[in-house]
Order: sequence, then structure tokens, then C-alpha cells
Amino acid sequence: MERIKKVFEYKTMIASLIKRDLRGRYKGSVLGFAWTFINPLLQLGVYTLVFSVIMRNGIEDYYLFLFVALIPWIFFATSVSAGSTCIIAQKNLVEKIYFPREVLPISFVTAQLVNMLLSMLVVLAVLIFSGKGVSLALLYLPIIVVVEYLLALGLALIMCALTVYLRDLEYLLGIITMAWQFLSPVLYSINDVPERLRPIFQLNPMSPVITAYRDILYYKTAPQLQTLLSAILMGVLFLILGWVLFGHLQKHFVEEL
Repeated sequence: MERIKKVFEYKTMIASLIKRDLRGRYKGSVLGFAWTFINPLLQLGVYTLVFSVIMRNGIEDYYLFLFVALIPWIFFATSVSAGSTCIIAQKNLVEKIYFPREVLPISFVTAQLVNMLLSMLVVLAVLIFSGKGVSLALLYLPIIVVVEYLLALGLALIMCALTVYLRDLEYLLGIITMAWQFLSPVLYSINDVPERLRPIFQLNPMSPVITAYRDILYYKTAPQLQTLLSAILMGVLFLILGWVLFGHLQKHFVEEL
């Protein structure tokens, strides 16, 4: 609780780092922050071309089926993979100034969350204008967004702490997240997985999260209680694990950096 209190005292610093990340992301580009909306629209155009014209899939409106899961996945993968270097990237800050080190992964993951929420506005607009529409199941969306944030933050805490000691992890995570995407129901439905293998796939913390997003946005139904509870359990579990491990490893950050 003492660590949580200290982090809360540095909320102004967290807000400042989030603003810097968001402003610096497209610094120097002509369109600037507009790329936050243009990127998902361009991705949608590619998916529509590939999966509706070239590689036709049996799933109705497959490009939407994929799109509603891919945006949350990009948030998660970026938080874990790119977030693994958030301590190393702020080496000078860590060495010269005292502040709770948790501030860095929290601000990084929160900045990625803001980007995902802005992209979600594009997703909702596409669902409405495509005729797919939305339903009252959308009320569950904030719950699953918070759950995914907790999961992403927990894993980011773990990875950025470990990367200080194991620098090769930064490069290994690119391969891990790519494999993780194919082992998560992003490109396919969890129901397409052979029944005998389904319990193993359910151990993947992103499986219930992606399934819940798709239920809410694509199928327009409330997530199954088991899916929702599983997602919440995974999110809280990894956040606690990340918080404890980060607290243990941060003691020697300065020496390792």
C-alpha cells in the first residue's frame, strides 16, 4: 500500500509522461495526431481488400470479425513488447532523479491505452456505417478495457524489469508476441480450436479478453460469465505478479543500467 501511495503522489509526472508520449509519437509528421485515426482506417482498408476480395473467408464480414480483435491486440502487444524498454529508454531519468520507478511502465501503458481508445472510436464508426451496428452489450466494453489494461500493465511491469537485467529479452519479445498472436483467437474464433486443445488455449490470458471484445462488438451479445470472470481473474493475477516482481527487481536498476 505504501508503494501505491507513492505512485499516486507522482500522478502529475505520470500525466506529463503520457502527454509527452502522445505528442512525440507523430512529431514532425505533416498530419500529426490525425495518424491515430488514419492508421486503423488504413488497416481496415487492407483487411477489406485481402479478406473480402482476395482471401475470402467463410465468416460473414470477416474483416470486421478481425478488426474488432486486432485493435485490442495491438494495444496489448505494444504494451508488452515496446513497454519492455521503458526503463532502459529513461536511463538518465532513473539514474539522476528519485521517483517511483513504476511511474514509467504505468505512463507508457496508459499512453497506449489512450491510443487504443481513440482507435476504438474508428471501430465503432465502422461498425455503425457498415450496417453491423452496436447493441446494449456495448455497456460491457469499459469492463473488458479495464481488464485488458490491468493485464497489459502487469506484463509490462514484468518485462521492463526483466529487460534491465536481460537485454536480449527486448529482441526476443518481438518473436514471442508474433507467436502469441497466432496462439490467440485474433485471426480465428476460439470455437475453431479442436475441443481437446481448447482447455490449453484458455490458459492464454488473452483468449478470454479477445473473445469478450468480439462478443461485444461483432456478435453484439454480452460476454459469457465464464469468459468475463476468467478475463478478470487473469488481469488481476498478472497485475499482482507484475507489481511484486517489479518491486523486487527495481532495487538494483541503477547498478544494472
